Amino acid sequence: MDHQFFDYSPIVRRSAPRLPDGKRLAVWIGLNVEHYQYGQQALSLAPFTAQLVPDPLNYGWRDYGVRAGIWRLTELLDRHGFRASAITNAKVFEHYPEIVEAGVERGWAWVGHGNDNSSWWVGMDRAAETAAITEIVKTFTSATGAAPRGWLGPALTSTENTLEVLAELGFSYSLDWANDDQPYPFTTETGRLAALPYSSEVNDIPAFVLHHHTGEQFAQSVIDQFDVLYEEGAGDLRVMGIGIHPFLVGQPFRAKHFARALEHIAGHDDVWLATSDEIADWYLGATAR
Repeated sequence: MDHQFFDYSPIVRRSAPRLPDGKRLAVWIGLNVEHYQYGQQALSLAPFTAQLVPDPLNYGWRDYGVRAGIWRLTELLDRHGFRASAITNAKVFEHYPEIVEAGVERGWAWVGHGNDNSSWWVGMDRAAETAAITEIVKTFTSATGAAPRGWLGPALTSTENTLEVLAELGFSYSLDWANDDQPYPFTTETGRLAALPYSSEVNDIPAFVLHHHTGEQFAQSVIDQFDVLYEEGAGDLRVMGIGIHPFLVGQPFRAKHFARALEHIAGHDDVWLATSDEIADWYLGATAR
């Protein structure tokens, strides 16, 4: 490989552990809980007003997620037996305490996701990054009672040192690379850190914003991804991550179809409906040397 982050390892030539209790596939839901700064450009529905301040069109589109969409998705996840892995900006704990209360009540896993989703995780030296993540860990611990064990950079952004800093600070896994259907170890000197399968395509931002899918098409992509991984999981380890954002799939006309995908997955008894924390803990324990 021409970088230092992980070794090349073809999935067909690995010796991978089997999932607990004879499960065939592990599935986790990455519920992105995000804060966007007022007056700063970010992901937009209508780029032609994105440079304006105020920008009610785009700010309102994003703000729908924390006001309405997340509560619809919370109900859907509860109904079908999923506990969310809440990929959460640190600023969420300050601005949306009701969401935090609901997640703690439900036993969500809390995954670090930078400070806010208007600021990329770039432009820091190692000391500054260590200090920044240390402060985020303190915020999570104060609000939820536990330090985050997983990490996803805002918009999957990263520095050259992020993985080493995460390992040094006691994180268990990162979601940033999204390049496999099995967990695997990162190459780190300061501690063990796993890559956990996440998806850059079975994810509602690329589906709706880049590919302009309908809610029905997105739901079908979730089902199709599940069906193939479920079939492969009969013979080898497979993990499926689904990325969702409340201001996108939390819209009523999309949530209706996403509910069908959740029902399809939950209808299989030999599937482990887990959190990202649970999968990482199991994998690191099963592969401990």
